[in-house]
Amino acid sequence: MTLRLAPGRRRGTAGAAGAAALLLAGLTAPASAHAASGPARDWAAPTIALSATHLSGAVGAFGDPSVTVDVEQQGIPAGFLRLRVVSSSNPAVARVGDVRQVRERNGERRLTVSARGQGYTDLTLEVTGRGGRTATATLSYAASARTADAAGTRYLTGSSDASAAVDVGGGHVLVADDESNVLRLYDRSRSGGPVKTWDLGPALGWKKEADIEGAARVGDTVYWTGSLGNNKDGKYKAERNTVFTTRITGSGAATEITFQAAYKGLREDLVAWDAANGNRYGFAAGTAAGEVPKQIDGFNVEGLEFAPGSRTTAYLGFRAPLAPAVPGGKALVVPVTNIDKVVAQGAKAVFGPPIEMDLGGLAVRDIRKNAADQYLILAGSWAADDNSDPYALYQWDGIAGHAPKKRADLPTGDPGGWEAVVNVPDLRWRGARVQLITDSGAADLYGDGTEAKDLGHPEWKKSRSAWFTLR
Repeated sequence: MTLRLAPGRRRGTAGAAGAAALLLAGLTAPASAHAASGPARDWAAPTIALSATHLSGAVGAFGDPSVTVDVEQQGIPAGFLRLRVVSSSNPAVARVGDVRQVRERNGERRLTVSARGQGYTDLTLEVTGRGGRTATATLSYAASARTADAAGTRYLTGSSDASAAVDVGGGHVLVADDESNVLRLYDRSRSGGPVKTWDLGPALGWKKEADIEGAARVGDTVYWTGSLGNNKDGKYKAERNTVFTTRITGSGAATEITFQAAYKGLREDLVAWDAANGNRYGFAAGTAAGEVPKQIDGFNVEGLEFAPGSRTTAYLGFRAPLAPAVPGGKALVVPVTNIDKVVAQGAKAVFGPPIEMDLGGLAVRDIRKNAADQYLILAGSWAADDNSDPYALYQWDGIAGHAPKKRADLPTGDPGGWEAVVNVPDLRWRGARVQLITDSGAADLYGDGTEAKDLGHPEWKKSRSAWFTLR
């Protein structure tokens, strides 16, 4: 099911022309709406329907999501009905006058909220029709705190655990979630819910999440990988040991995807390869029962990208272990030289010489390249999912033995850990800009101690995207 905050349902009657934007608190119906008013019993009660009953915003945000309101009364054009906000349960978050509306041509009203503070409030909406008849509805609103770059920040709602992203052109991006098997298509420039969603759980044969952490596109095929590691309790979960492909058709908002094939043995292949090479990286120990993945000597894959000029060799970027597994160790990348046959034919993985690179003691959180084989590595800590440790962007040419170069340190003062690179600009130029997405699943977005992944309403769950300039 695709969640869309705007536009809402397109029912109804054509509305009378109205002002483009009006404060709900002061909106009044035209005088003709009351000219022939009879007793209330002569008129049917109006109705009010919201495209979503829950809405998220942020203090100081630009282009926050909106919700549409459809008001009707039998025999009366929707444009003659009066809609207003009559109360806010928490004015410190948003007052009545902080809600604005735009009238659409079909009679719907599109509502936006300007948040005053972090937290929750219930906004009561009331529609008044002929004969003084009324109806009410409640919009439950949640506001997250102001971020450092509010103007350049957008929020992808419907999920808080963004984990991998693939640019599909036309200003849209396909985003994976490490808490489900759902892929979501978003408009890169706007805050709000997904344009489309696809639940790949049935195709994969999994009810639990595959813990998708990396993605790489070659032609119209996208390769996706689970983390391959144990879960946070140190237990083996077969779902996480999955690499699969989808086929993309179309682009932009017209993008469609089709599941192709999956391989569910890459973890075992990696452990066997490492054992055959003297247990250099400790993969057997890192995958042992009771071992959690997010430790310096753990086992956790988070990056996936193709080698320069190749359609068959893919780089696996490890969040853990470091090489060696000590503070200041190098980041590890392991090439899979036959990834096409692994997924399509179920062939055992063949591995190339491992690549160790100095990322200042950080590990790979994502790796992405452009058509010119210029790579950006999103580097972060092997430790827990928060923003307390450093993050940085490194440029690389994809060639083993060639050192990466730091291009930016990333801010860590706002909730959520940097998790995904949307695409890579031309890195030859200073001032190139790149869009990143956070995994905000562990973040307390609304100041009540609840992690975003545990929020009860998908409209309140959100990841954050922002643009950064490379020096």
